[in-house]
Amino acid sequence: MSSVSPFHPYATRLPNESPEYAGAREQLQRAEIELMRQREGAAERRRALPPGPAVTDYIFLEGPASLDQGDLPVRPVQLSSLFTEPGRPLLVYQFMYGKKQVDPCPMCTLWIDGFNGVVGHVQRRADFVVIAAADPEQLREHARRRRWDRLRLLSCGASSFKYDLGYFLYT
Repeated sequence: MSSVSPFHPYATRLPNESPEYAGAREQLQRAEIELMRQREGAAERRRALPPGPAVTDYIFLEGPASLDQGDLPVRPVQLSSLFTEPGRPLLVYQFMYGKKQVDPCPMCTLWIDGFNGVVGHVQRRADFVVIAAADPEQLREHARRRRWDRLRLLSCGASSFKYDLGYFLYT
């Protein structure tokens, strides 16, 4: 393998690295760049899809806006009402919790911990909700333990939302 020039655009020089290591690291970096390009290409193809079939206007259940206000009353919320203005994206995080997933998914919990911190920034450009099959009370109790005080939490447990979107494959 050839050694990487110190002026190569992908070069990071580490003290005492062998030419073999530098070459292997450069190959890995090139593979990662190609993977990024493939992902960007797939996203471009997704955006270019023609309009698909109409989506059911699912009904979700939502408790009070603040977790400190208890769990009642629970009110129905339609999917269509989650879009706050025409053309504004809606980001939905499907939290694997509820139905067969009797314990909250630890990886989902980790991600939602982070979402709670950045949701204010996200909401400048998109609407954002967390949806789980857990009953509203279960979902809100877990949210209280995690201090998810900035997120909109919805239960889809009474609808076929989770199954229609294929999430049953994972939970």
